[in-house]
Amino acid sequence: MTLGASLDCLAPPEAPALPLHAVTPAGLEALRARLAPAAAGFLDASGFSGAAQELRLLPGGEGITGAVLGLGEGEVTPWSFGSLATALPAGSTWTLAAPGMADAAVLGWCLGAYRYSRFRPAPRPPARLVAPPGTERARAIAEASWKARDLINAPPNHLGPAELAGAVESLAAAHGARCEIIEGARLQDGFPALAAVGQASPRAPRVAMLDWAAPGLSAGAPLVALCGKGVCFDTGGLDLKPAAGMLRMKKDMGGAAILLGLAELVMRLRLPVRLLLLVGAVENAVAGNAFRPLDVLRTRAGLTVEVGNTDAEGRLVLADLLACAAERAPALLLDCATLTGAARVALGPDLPALFTPDEGLAALLLEAGAAAHDPLWRLPLHAGYDSWLDSTVADVNNISGRPMAGAIIGGLFLRRFVPSGLRWAHLDVYAWNDTNRPGRPEGGEAQGLRTLLNALETLFGGIPGPGR
Repeated sequence: MTLGASLDCLAPPEAPALPLHAVTPAGLEALRARLAPAAAGFLDASGFSGAAQELRLLPGGEGITGAVLGLGEGEVTPWSFGSLATALPAGSTWTLAAPGMADAAVLGWCLGAYRYSRFRPAPRPPARLVAPPGTERARAIAEASWKARDLINAPPNHLGPAELAGAVESLAAAHGARCEIIEGARLQDGFPALAAVGQASPRAPRVAMLDWAAPGLSAGAPLVALCGKGVCFDTGGLDLKPAAGMLRMKKDMGGAAILLGLAELVMRLRLPVRLLLLVGAVENAVAGNAFRPLDVLRTRAGLTVEVGNTDAEGRLVLADLLACAAERAPALLLDCATLTGAARVALGPDLPALFTPDEGLAALLLEAGAAAHDPLWRLPLHAGYDSWLDSTVADVNNISGRPMAGAIIGGLFLRRFVPSGLRWAHLDVYAWNDTNRPGRPEGGEAQGLRTLLNALETLFGGIPGPGR
């Protein structure tokens, strides 16, 4: 499938453009002094106050001569500019007349311009921004976010395991990486729990494995391993979800989509690391050969798992992926998944739950999220609940029998498949915007993408290249 169309909301540097001024209430008087008297008088007469998202088009003798955006009293963020691509006249072109805000403006403008238009065209063309020099990183993040959103928004009949694995293959080809697709008997042998989850679907499960290293790196350079849950549709299996519970289950591959976006940014920005991306692409379907409650599955790590509920399938997919990644002894292991409804009950849709036993890594990720306006919230891997996963017939159950602490239980289950001492973090994400907000249109969302990129850049630095 074709993903991530070029950013049609950006204009080339030579395009004729109108000035866009952005101002806080405190800076309004200084802006008036810079504007032509007629424009300043219009702002006064229209009651413009500089409140957040307040927008005025400045009239002139031949039409519009510019625009003024209110930033409000708070911090300037990408969301300050997130409504402009659709609020300014369709097809108009603008240049930013506000120093020091270029990265936030480009990122917010582009994120707000996104529309999923594969099957229905966008209602109108976006207004375009001439991206200032030095904003290449912001553009790269926007493009990766668009691609992740496209994957999450794709209807499930158009994005199955083969198509999701194909997206990894396309990404590898675009950046000179190596990609291997593992399926059939090799999948049964090497990723048995993952294979069991997908065995009832006519769309066969598979693992897509991407390997890349920045040019010129030694074989001993740090390895970053990314494991993404790619459940392309989740019926719940034999523990069938109610109809309402299936309505957004095309997004159950959101963790994989987010890490595809992160992998693209690592390669495009040439971070000085070796990269391993593992995507478990499966569909949790219902058929006569579906895995059952009370089945005991073997895993790549050698642990046996009793299936307490077939709707807790994502952790079975990740268990095999984490074990595979751990065999390579990475410097950092990250997994991302739409794992539990319990995380949403606890934190709502905007705050992915962060789990890690590493205090330093937790602090780094939380700080990176705040800086990127892409926040996380840490929940504990509380050892006191570990026994809730006990099984009388296997090494571990995939659920707890208690209706509490569901997100923590999911994290504790995954921890069983990560060797002690390996630096690891798990993100339990929603990957969806329930409503339209500036920069965050309703639909799939690449939650945590900017946070993880910030953290990787802080941990491993960068090589001068595009966007750096």
